[in-house]
Amino acid sequence: MKTKSLLFLLFITFSVFSQNGKIQSKKHLDLSKFKFWKTFTKEDGTLKEKYKHLDKIDFHVISYKSDEHIVSGIIAEPKKEGKFPVIIFNRGGNKEIGNRAKMKTLFSMIHASSKLVQEGYIVIASCYREQDEFGGNDINDVLYLTETVKEIDKADSDKIGMFGWSRGGMMTYLSLKMSDKIKTAVVGNGVSDLKETIQERPMMEAKVYALLIPDYFKNKEQELKNRSVIHWTEELNKESNLLILYGTKDKRVNPKQAEILAEKLREINYNFEIKKFDTDHKFSGKDEELNTILIQWFKENL
Repeated sequence: MKTKSLLFLLFITFSVFSQNGKIQSKKHLDLSKFKFWKTFTKEDGTLKEKYKHLDKIDFHVISYKSDEHIVSGIIAEPKKEGKFPVIIFNRGGNKEIGNRAKMKTLFSMIHASSKLVQEGYIVIASCYREQDEFGGNDINDVLYLTETVKEIDKADSDKIGMFGWSRGGMMTYLSLKMSDKIKTAVVGNGVSDLKETIQERPMMEAKVYALLIPDYFKNKEQELKNRSVIHWTEELNKESNLLILYGTKDKRVNPKQAEILAEKLREINYNFEIKKFDTDHKFSGKDEELNTILIQWFKENL
């Protein structure tokens, strides 16, 4: 009896966790219904030249399984037929929940990665679970997307890249540590040393780390290290490669973090490149240059 009970328990456990990443619902998004649509259009309602490519993209909001949570995500795919490589996009920000999280993710995707969709990629992003742990168990919301893409008809699930910005950069580094399914990654103005960030922006500890990281003050040093790639560069997937982008005028993430990380990566002969730009955290004024670099990088590496 004990053996049967144990087998049954193992079966139930496997069944539950094998569902991670599985799409629970999927709904087409009509961007013209959102308030931010006016940002992309002229007075006559037609798309501005910069955003005409949006006409060639289908957007969907999904819900999918991640541990015991149901998490929202956004998919952007070319309207044309075909099989396309996948890029998982990790946005920045924290504490957004519900519709606000969906809108932030969608808006970030449009600005940061919609040109990649135009070039023949499927981009998928997690809105992150409502119980945001800022790089704790919520990293699973990103990792399970490698299973989610298997349900997308147009997706080539054997070709998965990743692109993360700011907090999303931290999520990207964690993904390269915990998964061997990411063939290449790009990080823009990503956080690589949380403790150093506290020294420069003390409010990050009070308003983000202490609020979101479980048992923060009990395990502060370890939890900060767990989320800071400079402490575990040797654990990054060596079969992948990485492009680091940073702005020299970034006031949210000190540009020195990127340079220090680069030095550590050189020490272990990791396959990476680093590029700096005379701009801020949002890469203001560098949209075209950024899109060109992203398109070229993923074309060569994915």
